[in-house]
Amino acid sequence: MSDAPLPPFRAADVHVPDPYPLYRRYREQDPVHRAEDGWLLFRHDDVARVLTGRGYGRGAPPSRLPRECPHLRRTTANWMVFMDPPEHTRVRAMVAKSFTPRIVEGLRPRIRQLAASLVEELRAAGTADLVDRFAAPFPILVISELLGVRAADRPWFRAQAVDLQQATSARVARRADGFAVADAAARELDAYFRAELARRRAAQHRYEADLIGAMLRAQEQLALGDDVLVGTCVHLLTAGHETTTNLVAKGLLALFAHPGQLALLRARPELMPGAVEELVRYDSPVQMISRQALADDEIGGRAIAAGSKVTLVLGSANRDPEGFPSPDRLDIRRDARRHCGFGMGRHYCVGAPLARVEAETGLLELLGGLPRLALADEPVTYADDLVFHGPSRMVVRTG
Repeated sequence: MSDAPLPPFRAADVHVPDPYPLYRRYREQDPVHRAEDGWLLFRHDDVARVLTGRGYGRGAPPSRLPRECPHLRRTTANWMVFMDPPEHTRVRAMVAKSFTPRIVEGLRPRIRQLAASLVEELRAAGTADLVDRFAAPFPILVISELLGVRAADRPWFRAQAVDLQQATSARVARRADGFAVADAAARELDAYFRAELARRRAAQHRYEADLIGAMLRAQEQLALGDDVLVGTCVHLLTAGHETTTNLVAKGLLALFAHPGQLALLRARPELMPGAVEELVRYDSPVQMISRQALADDEIGGRAIAAGSKVTLVLGSANRDPEGFPSPDRLDIRRDARRHCGFGMGRHYCVGAPLARVEAETGLLELLGGLPRLALADEPVTYADDLVFHGPSRMVVRTG
């Protein structure tokens, strides 16, 4: 192993389809790495300590958004993922009252119907882009169903969700109008949900038995304003869209690359819940998240000053051999529940139960409904984004 210091880690240097060899170099040689704008952590234990401890906060990015994006700033300011206690605690309580595993499990039959319908469309197409025809529309259909969005509005919702995602740092770097596109989507979604709240309140408080109705009831108990409720609706619509898309698409890619594991899962579909945990660990849909040090700290012998940005490389942590033996091997019978693909601690992903049900159901329908499903003779194209990590185009054959 070379003793030469590693250069500052840059996303531009990463081979996006397979970042893991580079992660391994940093994890082994410089696991608490000083970067241009803060620190990067590559080991599982270090990442878990920051996620579960109280010494690091989320820090809100809306202040870093351009002032020319007022709608985007207001919307994201009310996303609980960017909040710290006590605001985070109150908003999470509202969502937790409405978004329980029991509610999600109750939706499983409807989620299966949505997945089966998309699978039938794939079968009829014969050859199609799995991202465009299944992995991307599937989670939008599910969250729309959960929120109570009218079926006729769902194609429009998908378009707005895609536009809102143009504000991520990787995409803004490539698209000059990314912030403007995202701000316009935030404006449209804000207006839609405010009109929906007004419509429901005008109906003499006869709230529908869906997620918006449940949040309206919880809002009254927790005294939260409409800005928070609207921001949460937008957050739930968009947060699970790209992550679940990546989980389904990359999960299928991993199984194609490990035919023995694919055959095992086809033969024993009851292994799917554990397989989904392993697929999240093996190739995390979100590769990095950031935190801010609330006080001076020390990690791995490095001094972390208060206020420093700390980037947690979840993809590396989930491939750390100290946490998972033979981490580069996919093993759907592995106990992978210690992975950090959904986060840990107080910011643990509130949508994780839904993501699990979507991935389990989507993959079961794909594998069971399309027994000859395979990659077509076209290279898989990845989005140029190391944070929300996954294919942008993945052509498959169904027969």
